[in-house]
Formats: sequence, C-alpha cells, structure tokens
Amino acid sequence: MRVGPSQDDIRRQNLGALLRHVHVHGATTRAELTTALGLNRSTIGALTADLAGAGLVSEGTPKETGRAGRPSLVVRPESGRIYAYAYSIEVDRLRAARVGLGGAVLDRRELDRPRGLVATDAAPLLAGAAKEMQQSVPAGSICVGTGVAVCGMVRRDDGLIRLAPTTGWVDEPIGAALGAELGIDAPITVGNVADVAAFAEYARGAAAGCDNVIYLYGDVGVGAGIIAGGRRLTGHGGYGGEVGHMKVVRGGEPCECGSRGCWETEIGEHGLLRNAGRSDARGRESLLALFDAADRGDARASAAVRQAGDWLGFGVANLVNIFNPEMVIFGGTMRDLYLAAAAQMRSRLNANALPACLEHVRLRTPKLGDDAALIGAAELAFERLLADPLDVG
Repeated sequence: MRVGPSQDDIRRQNLGALLRHVHVHGATTRAELTTALGLNRSTIGALTADLAGAGLVSEGTPKETGRAGRPSLVVRPESGRIYAYAYSIEVDRLRAARVGLGGAVLDRRELDRPRGLVATDAAPLLAGAAKEMQQSVPAGSICVGTGVAVCGMVRRDDGLIRLAPTTGWVDEPIGAALGAELGIDAPITVGNVADVAAFAEYARGAAAGCDNVIYLYGDVGVGAGIIAGGRRLTGHGGYGGEVGHMKVVRGGEPCECGSRGCWETEIGEHGLLRNAGRSDARGRESLLALFDAADRGDARASAAVRQAGDWLGFGVANLVNIFNPEMVIFGGTMRDLYLAAAAQMRSRLNANALPACLEHVRLRTPKLGDDAALIGAAELAFERLLADPLDVG
C-alpha cells in the first residue's frame, strides 16, 4: 500500500522551499512569497514564524511603499548569523571565504599556491585562513557546512579528486584532509570549480532565469559547468563537463591529461603562451600581459590571440550544437580570451553552429566575477540546510 508524505514531511518541504526562495532572491514580502510558493497567507505566516524562531530569517516592515493599507512584512535571510565556509583551489592561488545565507560574502582570504602543492599541503593553508576568519565571527553565529571548489575531476560520492591534470593531483582526498585540519566531523562537500560556478551564476548571477546554461571556465586548463533543464549536468560519477579534453586536432600538441590535440592545448594557458612565443611564461598575469600586447599591436601576440579566438568559437559551436543552451558564460581566463578575441570567436561560432541552436544564444561574462566559484562552493554547503531547515544547529 502506497503511503503519501506525512504532514511533517510537507511542512519540512514547505519550510525548505520558503527558505530557498529567500536565500536566492533576498528580502521578499509575505505577499510575494504567497504568490511564488502557491501557499495561503496563514501558511506563509506560520512557516516564516518557524524559520524566524530557528534564527534563519527575520521579519520587518518594509520601507515606505507609497501605498494605502497595511504593508506586507518583509522576510530576510539572517546573512550575518547563518554562514558556510567556501574554498576555491586554483592552479596558482587558494581562496577562502565566509559566505552568509543569501549569498553575501562576509569575509575572505587569498593565498598564493605554489604549483605542485598536494592536498595534504593545501589543507593546512586553507584551514589557517578559516581560523583567521573565525576570530571575527559574531557570537551566536552558526556554521552550517563547508564547500570546496577544485579544478579537476571530482567523484560525486565522496569528493575524492580523481584527476586534476593542471595541478598534478591524482586521487587526492581534499575533503578528508581539510576536515582533519579543521577538526570537524561533518562532511565537506567538494565540487568541480566550473560546475559550482555555473550553479552560482544560474542561481543568482548572469544566468538567473535561464534553465539551459554553459559556463566555460579557464585556469590553466578548460572545463565547463552545464545546466540542462534547470539541473546541474555532472554525469554518472560526477565527472561531466571536461570539455577541455575534446579532441580537436588529430596528433596535435600533447595535453597534460596524457592525450594529444585536446581543445585546451589551443585555448588554455600553455597553448596561448606557446603560440605567442612565450612558453617560458606562466600564470594569469602572463596571459593578461599577452592580451595587452596584442591590444597594443604586437604582431605575434595578436596572431596567437586571433588563433585562440578561432579555436574558442570552434569548440563553443560544438557545445551549442550539442546542448542548445540559452546562454554561454565565459569565466576565469576564458573571460579574458573572449573579451580579447570576440570578433574571431563570434565569426567561427556563427560559421559552425546550427542556425536553430544559435538563434537564441546569449554570450556573457560572469556577473559574480571571480566570486562565482566561492559562492558556488558555499551553495554546496547550504544544500543540506535548504533541504531541511529544521536540521540546523
């Protein structure tokens, strides 16, 4: 005999839906919540009272509305009190932030990351940043979790970094190592940086309101976060989105993944600097210097940027044909390349993409900027709270 959800189950689902709405959309009136969630006013009132009692939201009167009658109360997330720690492990830097409910970055730290640093070396540095931030946390605040964004292939089940060619990591248990340094037993959620940045831009950034999005992210390598039908598309084990390893040149340049001719060998850091005759340089500052030289008319730099822009458009056209997105967002070094080579990129995209797939695509840079990875990592940590707000504590 099939048994439906209990009243308690329904209540918890409604609490989660209300808290999620306020978390994503910010301060919202009770009247707006009634419309958005399809619940009656008394139910909304009871739910907000429960969330306020748990310290997750606050209610207050709005500013002057200019309308007659009693104004609807405004529900706000308790951003200063409820927070998560977020980390972004990138090729040349480590970043840490304390992110409040509602997506506000309350505090942050950034450290240089020597290339070759393994997880057991990175974890103490990240934990140290968290302990610094902890000193300024107001009394009575609650940390609801920890999320980590990493450039690499992350196993969904346990957050193990199976392979991160650009950092040299293989089977690195960053979540366990960081948890040991922080001295916490709660699970630490780990995700791919492009995937979590895509989710952040979809939830509260440039792609808000779009259900089909590709977030193309570059560091040394290239990856993509994909939102399809409003859901993160990460594949069976969590390894989806490794678009930088599409094969585009038969017998092309060697890639750090062990193969040859991958897309990132043409548009990633190494390919760009190699084609500009700057193979000895590395890092984002070197790329920015290259783009600046191209902008000032340096012939070899300009040729390298045009060539990379052509390859960028080639790959994006394939992605557009396969996934039919509403929006493509260029983050990390892909933002820099897109802005430097927009003409070549658009020309190749227009030539290679199917007209029906191309006609509604918008090309954008991240609204959240570099914070997309940190805010996305925090979203991983907030997920348990949003699924069951009564489990906070």
